[in-house]
Amino acid sequence: MPMNEQCKHFQSRTYDSGEVARFCELDLAPEAPWRCPENCPSYAPRLADVGWAHGTLIEPAIEDEPQGDPAEIAALLESAVEIVNEVAPEILAEVRAQDAAQARKAGRKWWRFGR
Repeated sequence: MPMNEQCKHFQSRTYDSGEVARFCELDLAPEAPWRCPENCPSYAPRLADVGWAHGTLIEPAIEDEPQGDPAEIAALLESAVEIVNEVAPEILAEVRAQDAAQARKAGRKWWRFGR
């Protein structure tokens, strides 16, 4: 089954580069962005979209599904998630340190200005 865009757990983000991320916010679609699991037990229709008339904006097409064994594809995607999760704490610490340095720097400028 393709990604069910009518499910309230489906998320889509388009970045400035034009890249589109499509995923299940519950992480129940191991083959995202291509497929949701058959008969997903957490499927729930989007309630906010009920009865709305959607405009004519065109969403970018979903990339072609890779050829190969679905189990190997799922394993590859899972290893990518593991890589990101492994470096995330270090990157978060770097960003927090940069934010703290900028806050200290901004505080010093304000203090100097007040003199």
